[in-house]
Parts: sequence; C-alpha cells; structure tokens
Amino acid sequence: MYYINKFWVFIFPLFALTACQTAGQGGQTKLDPPTSSPNIIYILVDDMGHGDLGSYGQKIIPTPNIDKMASEGIIFTQHYAGSTVCAPSRGSLMTGMHSGHGKVRGNYETGPFGFGGELALESHDLTIAEVLSKAGYRTGLVGKWGLGMNGTPGEPNKKGFDSYFGFLNQAHAHWQYPEYLFRDGKKVSISENKGKARQRYTNDMFTDEAIEFIEQKDERPFFLYLAYTTPHAELLVPEDSIFDLYKGKFEEKPFIQNKQGGNKEGFGRYASQAYPKAAYAAMVHRIDLDVKKILDQLKTMGIDENTLIMFSSDNGPHKEGGAHPQYFDSNGPLRGMKRDLYEGGIRVPLVVRWPNKIPKNQRTDHISGFWDVLPTLADAAQAEIKDLEIDGISFFPTLIGQAQKQVHHSYMYWEFHESKYSHQAIRKGKWKAVRLDPSGEVELYNLDEDLGEENNIAKAYPKLALELGNLMDNARTPHPVWPLKASAPNIPNH
Repeated sequence: MYYINKFWVFIFPLFALTACQTAGQGGQTKLDPPTSSPNIIYILVDDMGHGDLGSYGQKIIPTPNIDKMASEGIIFTQHYAGSTVCAPSRGSLMTGMHSGHGKVRGNYETGPFGFGGELALESHDLTIAEVLSKAGYRTGLVGKWGLGMNGTPGEPNKKGFDSYFGFLNQAHAHWQYPEYLFRDGKKVSISENKGKARQRYTNDMFTDEAIEFIEQKDERPFFLYLAYTTPHAELLVPEDSIFDLYKGKFEEKPFIQNKQGGNKEGFGRYASQAYPKAAYAAMVHRIDLDVKKILDQLKTMGIDENTLIMFSSDNGPHKEGGAHPQYFDSNGPLRGMKRDLYEGGIRVPLVVRWPNKIPKNQRTDHISGFWDVLPTLADAAQAEIKDLEIDGISFFPTLIGQAQKQVHHSYMYWEFHESKYSHQAIRKGKWKAVRLDPSGEVELYNLDEDLGEENNIAKAYPKLALELGNLMDNARTPHPVWPLKASAPNIPNH
C-alpha cells in the first residue's frame, strides 16, 4: 500500500486541478432552498438492469411499489452508473468523481482482504456521508460497501457514516446467506447460517436494519445509504410464497456450482440453483416489497412528505450464476450488460420521490450520472461544497421542476479495465463513442437514432470520431493500478 499511497500523495494536487479543469462542472446551483432539510434515503440495488422495473418496461416481473414510487415522483430515462462493475460505480457515487478521476476504478483482486477489499478510498476522498454529516445529518450505511475494509482509510466509520452494518468486501457480498457481517468495525456472527444452514437472508436483515435506523429518535435529519446485494448472483432467495409464485412458471436450465475459482475462502463461487429464472424474478419482486416496507415506515412515522428517496442500480444486468437477462429483457432496448460500456452496461434506472418538492408523474431525459448525486443531495440538504473539486453537476433543478436552471454536462466519461485491453466510452450530447482498445479504433453511435448502438458510423463522421477519441485521452488522470492497457507495445501517454 505504500506505493499506492505515495502515488496519491504525489498526484492529488494535479488530480484535483485536472478534475476541475476537465469537468468544469462541480458545484451547486443557485436555487430557492428547501424550507427544511429533508431526510434522505438512497437505495442502491446490485446488477438490476434498465429494463427490470415495470416503470421502465418490464413485462414479466411485477414491481408495483417501485412503480408507484415513480408515479409519485420523477423517472430519469438517461441516468448512468459510475461504471459497469460494482466497486468503481460505488466509488463514483460516493465521491462525485467519474471513473477517469476516482481512486477506485475497478474491482481490485489482490491483497490480504481478497477481492475488492484492499484498495480503499483515501482520507481526502470526501463522500456524500461526510458532506451531509458536516451539514448536521445523522448518517447510516446498511448493505454492501466495497470501498474499504476495517483498518483502512476507507472503512465506513472514517468516511462519514455514524453507523454501518453489512458487507465490507465485494466478494463476501456474493453470498446471500453469509456466516458473518460487519457492524461498526466488528465482525458479527450469524449463527443461523453456519454450515450452509441458510436461515437468515441478508437482504431481509438489511431491510430490518434500515427500518431500525429510520426509527431512531433524533432531532437531526438522517441520510441512509441502503445498498442491497440482490439481484446479484448468487441466485438464492428464501423458498417462501414469493419464490413459489415463479417456481415452475419458466422453462429452466439448472445452474450447477462451479467448484473451481474463488479465493481461499471460496468467495467468487456461486451456489447451485435449480430454478435460476424463478430465483431472479423472486429477487426483484422481493426488492419491490422491501421498498414498500421502507415507504410504509416513513408514513407510519409521519415523515414521508419530507423524505427524499432515490432508487437506482450500480450497473447493468448480469448473466452469472445461471441468470438469463435476455429472457427478462433486463436491458430493454439497450445493447450490452454488466462489464460492457455500451448503454446496457451503464445506463440504469433512477426513480426519485420527495412529495414536498417533486411534482407527481414526472419524466425527464436529462443526462446524469452517479457522480451527480453528491452535489444534488448537497443542494437538497443545503450543505456547502463550493470548494470541493468534483466531476458532478447537481440535478436538483430538474428534481424540483426548475429545468430552465439546470446545468448540463459537456460530456460523460467511463473506463473499464477487467478485460484484455482497457475499454473507454464517452457521451457528448446525442453522440456516444466506445473504444475497446486504447490504441484501436473509435466506434461512434447516434443515440437519438440508434439507441441500441447497432450502427457504427465512425467512418461517416471521421472528424467527430477523432474529436471524441481525443476527448477520451484527456478525460482521465493516470493511475498506478489501472493504467490503460493497449494492444500496441507503447501505451499513449495520457
């Protein structure tokens, strides 16, 4: 870790300057402030596709409660995850940085903590929780973190969270019935799951924990980051009445656990599932019921009207553990899925509800991403971030019906390194460019006319393809763990 820390100490001043100059976007919008700071709940699910909700076109799996939440607020049709895999996406969400500037740009697979554990946020990586804590909020994390283990600068209690309960390690979160979780720095044994007993389902525990956090008596407004681990594989779900709704409904091909792979603790292997389609459907259905429990609790306590809730997913749909995203049309009309930088891998649902401020039945095509959430919530909470160097732009004006005051991105950027060569993508208005090799050709798509990215028109617009390729070169800062891997022996000096 000395090498990494030394690098970041060296590069941080340049990093901050470059982020500001490149994006030219961070900061808040001058608007009429809310009459009082709202409670804030950000619900993040794991690997749910753009088309997995009824409000986004899902036809097989019912999601009436999230759809009702959408009808009572606003739906974003062009919202993007921070990355196409877990850790960098969550890092972007928490810090307001896109994946060309963030500390965590991939799922790090080395070190004593195993997959996704060791490469943590640093002390200078300011998070949403830190911003809101300074603004007087009570803050809590429930669920999957993946940005720092205990003993690192990135553990949740050091990143602004008053309390946390859940998974710290990325791969540990693959297990739906773990034998332990973490609470505020301590390992908590779950005896009911010893020996693969599968008695306590993690996401049910997370919903209960979230409700307990909401119920706490405190005069301060609260911020709850509720990060569910479903519908990520492994495709296990309690075999109760919800699962019974789908078991036998689909033609199934059983998934048999691969005995190879995973680290020394077995993380990375997925459990066998005789009914993978039914399990996936039940997972999504169960998330919908969990959201209802949260909403019902807010109404019971009389705080529903002034609670801002966001619901999104960390990347596109997966095909692991026996999942069949094509069957459920989980990516809708979009090309690609998890680990792709085509739209299906990074465009995700975003539903926002805040009865005090957001008019009902709203729909927006405003282009936004995870790195915009920090400044947006800062605006909602009246938290000061004017000196914070970030890539994000607040979409608070869009939320409250003041679209005429909305500032827009000049471009959106992503990179992905868990392949033979590094992948990059950039969006500028209606134009989307993808490069699957830093030394290779740029693919170009007109999303207004070709949402499915089927027709590469780079040869018809060579100057534009060159412009976007150059923009990719300049949209990132160097990183010691994730340099651009190219097919040519000499990687371009970015």
